[in-house]
This record gives sequence, structure tokens and C-alpha cells, in this order.
Amino acid sequence: MTTHRNRTPPPPPDPDSGPDAARGTGPHASPSSDPGTAPGPGAGADPGPGAGADPGPGAGTGAKSTCAPPPTALTGSPFDSDTFTSATFVQVGPGPALALTVVWTLTRAGMLLLLLRDSLGVGGVGREVYVLYQHWYRQFGHGTFPVNDVTWQYPPGAGLVIMSPGALPWLTYFQAFVALTLLADAAVTLALARADSSRVTHGAWVWVCGLPLLLHIPLARYDVQVTALAVLALLALTSRTPAVPRLGGMLGGVLAGLGALVKVWPVLALIGTPRGRTTRDAWIAAAATAATLLATLALFFSHSLGFLRQQGSRGVQIESLGGTALALAQWAGAWPGTAQYRYGAFEYVGPYVSSVGRLALLLTVLAFVWVLVWRLRARTWTEATPLDAALAAVLLFTVTSRVISPQYMIWLLGLAAVCLTSRRTVMRPVALMLLPAAGLSSLAYPVLYDDVVAGSLPGVAVMVVRNGLLLACALLAARRLWTSTTRPEPPPPASQPQE
Repeated sequence: MTTHRNRTPPPPPDPDSGPDAARGTGPHASPSSDPGTAPGPGAGADPGPGAGADPGPGAGTGAKSTCAPPPTALTGSPFDSDTFTSATFVQVGPGPALALTVVWTLTRAGMLLLLLRDSLGVGGVGREVYVLYQHWYRQFGHGTFPVNDVTWQYPPGAGLVIMSPGALPWLTYFQAFVALTLLADAAVTLALARADSSRVTHGAWVWVCGLPLLLHIPLARYDVQVTALAVLALLALTSRTPAVPRLGGMLGGVLAGLGALVKVWPVLALIGTPRGRTTRDAWIAAAATAATLLATLALFFSHSLGFLRQQGSRGVQIESLGGTALALAQWAGAWPGTAQYRYGAFEYVGPYVSSVGRLALLLTVLAFVWVLVWRLRARTWTEATPLDAALAAVLLFTVTSRVISPQYMIWLLGLAAVCLTSRRTVMRPVALMLLPAAGLSSLAYPVLYDDVVAGSLPGVAVMVVRNGLLLACALLAARRLWTSTTRPEPPPPASQPQE
């Protein structure tokens, strides 16, 4: 691994590791990644032989000095410095790629072993697959979505994921589901690693090392498949396809539309697309894909929209932010409510619970309004804006939800990883904060879930810290997205010619 420090590079400059790479203006950067800094006479963007970074007393007269400004790493946040940005990338070779493969194989083997034993904490994580999913699978075999089933709370596209293990008839349902989940996981890893053809980014490592922090939960939920659709949609939207310029937007829209009909939230992958043709193509493709799939499922299966009744009846789950507030009040003796198993999860029942639920819905509406206002006020768009906007939006809707299941962290880890595939992302500190939040999520479930349900001190403490981290991530992501996009880009320095 080679990191780049703020020092004078030896001539001639290395196009992959010199100042241009640190500023995102090298050959691997987007043409629009740094407007106004094209090299020219006197611009100082690409110093020739003898043009050092520190001219000194004898550097010549009659022209303004073109030395670079003081490095931001010495005066500002390390997350905003050129040194941190360039050090976020590792030069590709057989070593890093092999290391990524080895780590993925070892960690997934460990997750699989935990799932096969399934005795950690409260245990029974795999029951979601071999009991509930398999029960739904049999109902789909009779041509109907689950009817009057309070646990079926998903859009009709989720039925395709539940039915997908049928494509591997030589395996049991449980084995086929886990195999397809690992396949989706590998697809995400490969897509993140190939997001830059000449580098292996921290994005792939965040996904490979972050997912095992959730222990074996990702292998027993279908959220890995959903996250794969969102990640691939974002990578398609930000890909460079000069031969077919509209292909990326349309492909991203198709994948986001599929994801929206599976679990709604992947449609937020389109919230940060730049204004113009890309946005129109993406949203039209997403709407057409979702409508076509919905019509097809409604044609072959009955009760395709029955999930709406169950979803609207959800209460305040014990792992949500509102649930944490009630747990604190219960632990302090100020609230007499209890936790009960309802709608496939433990929810709080008692006085003020309905008020907390309505407050959560109001906060969700306010989050939606904030996203719309940001969209209208945004002025600066970079290659990372769609990625950053998707992570910020999903974080806002997650923390304001009445339900924060541990598998929600799979979404956030995937979006954080795809953000780190761009050198211009502003979400690096958010991505780092999500890693301990993921570890605390698996500590809450399944390790200490009995304590969380009972409202004892260890369970309450874990939920307070985990949800506090998520709230901090959401606020920080919203702030960094707003400040990085609503302020117009500064004009180029006077010493640099404008094209």
C-alpha cells in the first residue's frame, strides 16, 4: 500500500500518485470532478522540470508564484485533506485483490459456521428462513401471496426473492437460500472492487469486513439481495459509458425500480441523480420496471397488495429510537409499559406508545420534506453526489422509522461502501461510524436480546449507544450533504486561465 503525503513530488510527476491524483484530477478522475483546474500556462497544475513546489528567493521575477496552497491536512479535518483522500485508495496488484478474496472467504465461512450452529445468544436466527420464508414459499406455490398473515409486510417483489431458492431444486430450501445470499454478497464485493478499474478502494473492504460484524444475520435475511440491487443501481448511475451515454441512467433506474418493488428503500438510489437527461431516464426506467413487474405479479398471484394492511398496523419496535426512549423511561420507573411479540417482532405496548408512533411518522414526513428541499437547493453536483445522497436519505428514514431491525444495517453498510468508491465522497466519517453501530446491532440481537426485551441495564445501554450512533450518523450525513452541494463552487484562482 502506498500512501501520499503533502510533500513536493519528485519530477517527473507520477500520474497515479502525484498531486493530480490527490485532487481527483488525474487520468482516472471524472472530467467534471474538478472544474476550473485544467492545466495551462502558468496554471501550476502540472509543473514541468525545474518548477519546484517551493520557488524560494531565486525563483524568477515578473510572474506570480504558482506554488500550491498550504496543505489542508495541517489546518483542517483529516477527512477533508488531500492526504486522507488519496490514502483512501490502494494500488491494485495481485496482493490487494488476493487479500480481499481471502478475507471474504474466511469471514463468510465464519458467518456460515455461526448460522449452522445458530446457538449464539437467543439463537434461532435461521428460523426466519427455514420456517417463515419456507412457509411463504409454499403459499406462492398455490398462486397466492400470504393472506391474513401479519408477518407478511413486504412489497410484492419480495415474493421473487422468497421463490428464488426454487431455482436450485437439488438443495433444500434453506441451503439454496443461503447459497443465493452468498452469491449476491460476492456480486456486491466484485462490483465494489471493480468500481475503479485500477484500484481496490476502501469501499470493498468496508463491505467485506463490515458485514461479518452482523454475525450470521445477513445470511438468514433477504436484505443482502436488496442491497445488491441498490449498490449496482448506484454504480450504474455513476459509471462512465461514453459510447452509450444513456445506458448507465437507464440501467440504474431498472435496478432501482426492481429494488423498490422488493423493499421500497432502493428507490432512494435515484434521489441524488443530477438534473437533466440522466434523472429523467432513470426515473422513467424505474417507474416502467416497477409497474411492469407489479402488473405481472398481480396477473399470476392473488392478494399482491395485501401487505399494506399489515405494514400500516405496525407499532413501536423495541429497537427503534422511539423504543429506546420508552425503554429508558421504563428502566427509570417512569413508564409502566411492557414489550410484547406482535407483527413478527417485539413491540412496546402501554400508555403513550401510540403518541410515540405518530411522532415517528411525523419525523419521517419531515425527513422526506428535507430531502425534497435539498434536491431543490442543490447547486454543486459531483460523481459522488448520487452516492452520498442515497446514504443520507436512507439514514434519515431509518432513524425516524418505528422499526429498526438489525438487518437494516446491511443496507447502510452497502451504501457506505459504495460511497467510498468515489474520491469525492463526503461520507467517510459517516461510513466509519457505521462500523461500530453494526457491531452493537449484533450485540443487541442475538447476543443480548433477552436483556433488550426485558429492558435491563445491559440491553438498554447497548440500544442507547447503537441508536445514538445512528442518529449522529444521520445528522452528520445530512449536514455534510447539504454543505457540499448547496454552496456554489468557488471561481478558479485568478492566476489560472479560464477555458
